Amino acid sequence: MNRMRWWSLSSLTLPFLALASCSSPEPETSEPSPGAPEGAQASIAQALTFHASFDHGPAADFARGDPELYTAPSWDESGEAVPGLGNPDVHMVPGRDGFGTALQFTEKNTSAIFYKAEEKVAYSGADWSGTVSFWLSLTPDQDLAPGYCDPIQITDQAYNDAAVWVDFTNTNPRQFRLGVFGDLESWNPEGLSSDENPGFQEKLVVVEEPPFERESWTHVVITYSGLGSGSNGTARLYLDGLLQGEIQDILEPFSWDLAEAQLRIGVNYVGAFDELALFDRPLTEGEVTLLHGLQGGVTALHPF
Repeated sequence: MNRMRWWSLSSLTLPFLALASCSSPEPETSEPSPGAPEGAQASIAQALTFHASFDHGPAADFARGDPELYTAPSWDESGEAVPGLGNPDVHMVPGRDGFGTALQFTEKNTSAIFYKAEEKVAYSGADWSGTVSFWLSLTPDQDLAPGYCDPIQITDQAYNDAAVWVDFTNTNPRQFRLGVFGDLESWNPEGLSSDENPGFQEKLVVVEEPPFERESWTHVVITYSGLGSGSNGTARLYLDGLLQGEIQDILEPFSWDLAEAQLRIGVNYVGAFDELALFDRPLTEGEVTLLHGLQGGVTALHPF
């Protein structure tokens, strides 16, 4: 399966309506409060850098840095993005039981929808680590439009250039994959396609039969450590608290223009998306399990 998606998206033709600016709650600080969680939960809370529950609109409930969600007509025009949820095919809908509202992508999303990564991702050009957590609800083989779909990408350039992402593959039955790629010129200096470059597959965790269903919610967690260190970079994928696989020996540099780095959500996605959270260190397997079953969800880590 040739994944030639270099994010020159001038071919994307989704009509782009007027962008609706949404009022944003003030971001919470990460300082302890009288109601702060205790014990193991407190350790996870201290690592939290960002949380968007979508219960109060598209802006983050808790954020280091800018809490706003941005939308632009396409990735080619991301420099023109404005705050708010500006794609008319993305709606607020009831989330999983007891968890307020979620985002519902009703058509293949080709607009640029993102949060700014600066301060939310604990990026360092030399050695950086973290965790990404979110929930999805969809039946991939039935709901997704043709082509690859990335529920999340974290990059300043493209999916294959200093990026962390998960995707659904482009043909049924859909596989679910974690990809972690350093600088493109470092791991693929000849510019080969994914089919031609064996190194592409080495940078993936592949779930052959992912558990996603439209009638339920699946928890996705990505942990990564040592990115850009040149020696011991690793990344892990968990689904519903269970480890699916690990990428080892991620050796390439990760060079970002941090001001341009984005948390891109719903790239070509159709389905529901909820409870996006980031942490500044890799959660342990036990902490991932705790997070999966956390009563009140991530909101319990930063009580109002």
